[in-house]
Amino acid sequence: MNDNCDQNNREFCFFITEEWEDERIDKALSGLIDFLSRSYIQKLLKDGQVKVNHLPVKANYRLKCEDEIRFQIPLAIEPDIVPEKIPLDILYEDEDVLVVNKPKGMVVHPAAGHCSGTLVNAVMFYCQENLSGINGIMRPGIVHRIDKDTTGSIIICKNDFSHNHIAEQLKKHSITRRYHAICYGTFLSQEGTISAPIGRHPLDRKKMAVNEKNGKSAVTHYKVLQRFHGYTYIECRLETGRTHQIRVHMASIGHPLLGDETYSGGRKSPFKLNGQCLHAKVLGFLHPRTGIYMETDAPLPEYFEHLLKVLPD
Repeated sequence: MNDNCDQNNREFCFFITEEWEDERIDKALSGLIDFLSRSYIQKLLKDGQVKVNHLPVKANYRLKCEDEIRFQIPLAIEPDIVPEKIPLDILYEDEDVLVVNKPKGMVVHPAAGHCSGTLVNAVMFYCQENLSGINGIMRPGIVHRIDKDTTGSIIICKNDFSHNHIAEQLKKHSITRRYHAICYGTFLSQEGTISAPIGRHPLDRKKMAVNEKNGKSAVTHYKVLQRFHGYTYIECRLETGRTHQIRVHMASIGHPLLGDETYSGGRKSPFKLNGQCLHAKVLGFLHPRTGIYMETDAPLPEYFEHLLKVLPD
């Protein structure tokens, strides 16, 4: 295959030779461009961005000798988001990834009503132009998220190469994600698994719920770390990463998270809390460049440590 590529402008042009004849186009391109995943190439094909002989083709198109493939990867446009000098609690950093311990009350990326003070504003200042652009202008570097009032580990990708690799691991559910939480009530069993699909609440579209009809598969494993009088300190390990998964699953078995006003069924916390007691403690993944498994462990925030000292035995 002869190629004429300008990776700085993200323009690609390939001319098919005999060795690539009859190969699927998505497989061929993922082999030729090592920093793009096959799933991302399939998305470009689905969106009609990849053209063969000036016509868009599907992912299962079989290449023919002398075919001309042309496509562009959308550039990460400079967003109208102001970089802000906000302190970051950095757990790990190298040229590809940054793992940050997100504080309570910080929104991950800008959205309506949250244009400043977000994690994106902070990492734009810290990383400057070294952020992936695949997730669009509002989410540079962001490959996954945690809720505003959930604390703990989150990965920031500094380039598209690392973004694609981490996104693939998230898709395959191979990333280790262990959360610590404090729930209402005393658990009878020491450990267990909740396997219940999660989707939009049928009556309140702002909430999620166990939804057998329209939900997506969701699996949470939990184990008890410490029992208190009326409360339980647990660790949750996620197989999937649905919106509000731990909060919804724990509420579904009668143990909503302490401080979670959305899913606690009207229970009022006797403690002054800003949202749910939930912390993304351990994050483990294969490093996108080295392939070596690595883990980060975010220390519990002060409010969480304080609760563990004052909760009644």
